[in-house]
Amino acid sequence: MPTFEAYEGQVPAWCPGCGNFQILSSLKQALVELDIEPWEVLLVSGIGQSGKLPHYMKCHTFNGLHGRTLPVATAAKLANDALHVIAVAGDGDCYGEGGNHFIHAIRRNPNVTLLVHDNQIYGLTKGQASPTSDQGTRSKVQPFGSLSEPMNPLALAISLDCSFVARGFAGDPRYLKELMKAAISHKGFALLDILQPCVTFNKVNTFKWYRDRVYKLEEGYDPSDRLKAFERALEWGERIPNGIFFKNNRKTLEELVPVIREKPLVRQKFSPEETKRELEKFY
Repeated sequence: MPTFEAYEGQVPAWCPGCGNFQILSSLKQALVELDIEPWEVLLVSGIGQSGKLPHYMKCHTFNGLHGRTLPVATAAKLANDALHVIAVAGDGDCYGEGGNHFIHAIRRNPNVTLLVHDNQIYGLTKGQASPTSDQGTRSKVQPFGSLSEPMNPLALAISLDCSFVARGFAGDPRYLKELMKAAISHKGFALLDILQPCVTFNKVNTFKWYRDRVYKLEEGYDPSDRLKAFERALEWGERIPNGIFFKNNRKTLEELVPVIREKPLVRQKFSPEETKRELEKFY
């Protein structure tokens, strides 16, 4: 049985009061309660404050390029489907630089869990507007306010028939942990967008701002109703719903790729001579 302490990594260097702390502790607790050992987990991240999370956990980790979290996570899952592959990203990292990968990962449906630390700002690079910043958000490089309409990642994911779509709040770690457990246990690509206040650069969307607005989807809500899910995903402003918006049972990418359908790459025979012969055909 794994313990919370078994997942302890380096000491976090986030700002005091950052919402990332609750995300980190919720993830550790979720993995412990799911009875998943550290050696069974791969955490993948790109660049950003969210990208540091794997540094603070003891398990398999990969910290790569900005916006390229999902291609690495997908490849790892294709190579070894025994691993619980969890991709960690920020709103700028995943919805900005990695927006194209986000769309196509949903289409491909690898059995990967994606946790997005959504603070509506680029925190690591001192507070520029991100794809989820509200229109009019002012920063040092947007003195007249962000001119673009904010992206709605949940509505986009549902429109693409994403296998699992949910939203949580770092200020409610107990419920966030339950959402993480559901996302990790789901078979297929699972998006969990997490409202995560940036206490240093976002003075609008604070813990209080969210607490005044966030509520849970009502008991009896049907996450198989795609049209209803789309309608609820568009709800933003005075009231912001949290919970599991949408789920389906599509085949995963691992089940569709013929060469790994029966056996993942990591358990297939490797022949250096055969590889050499294939490479020589290109000379």
